[in-house]
Amino acid sequence: MPSTALSLVTLPGGLVALPGVYQPQADTRLLAAALAHEDLGPRAEVLEIGTGTGALALHAATRGARVTAVDVSWPAVVTARLNAWIHRLPLRVLHGDFEARTTGRRFDVVFSNPPYVPAPDRRPPSRGPERAWDAGLDGRAVIDRICADAPALLRPGGVLLLVHSGMCGAEETLDRLGWAGLAAEVMATASVPWGPVLRSRRAWLEQQGLAAAAEEREELVVIRARRA
Repeated sequence: MPSTALSLVTLPGGLVALPGVYQPQADTRLLAAALAHEDLGPRAEVLEIGTGTGALALHAATRGARVTAVDVSWPAVVTARLNAWIHRLPLRVLHGDFEARTTGRRFDVVFSNPPYVPAPDRRPPSRGPERAWDAGLDGRAVIDRICADAPALLRPGGVLLLVHSGMCGAEETLDRLGWAGLAAEVMATASVPWGPVLRSRRAWLEQQGLAAAAEEREELVVIRARRA
């Protein structure tokens, strides 16, 4: 594991984060509200894809679920493990690609706040804080993988919760999950002000037809899909 001799950022809720780790924001809170409706008792096996600080994974652990959290970022993995230690909660945090680290395992609940911001680079970044939000030209580089892998990750009756921007196309996500054999619906939406990343890409987003001129707010969606 690489050295973590860096200054920690203190966050609300008794969390800390290494520099560059994605901090809980509006999309995190929207997903947390959706997660509150799911059964996460002591027998529930739960997976979070892209855990960041571990905030949502730890919330699931407080309800008694057995939680595995995966992230491709070493700083995020170290941060989530540290937060689990601070809060004295059992949390299995794995480094690497979610598909490779969960081979052969199935879960009752899978949830994710994946990278979903459209970016001029066709390939998502392989390092740096941008890998927590940049997701290719249409923002779907990770979303589409989760949709395709969901049936193999879920037990019968299992549930996937996925939050992303309306720019990525909620209907596309619903269609892909339906093609994968899951019953999917938009569970929640929220309208939030554009953040600095979207504002910095305004001209490009308008050229791509992903945003209207003078648009200032972004729609977030939480999609819930269930395996029969």
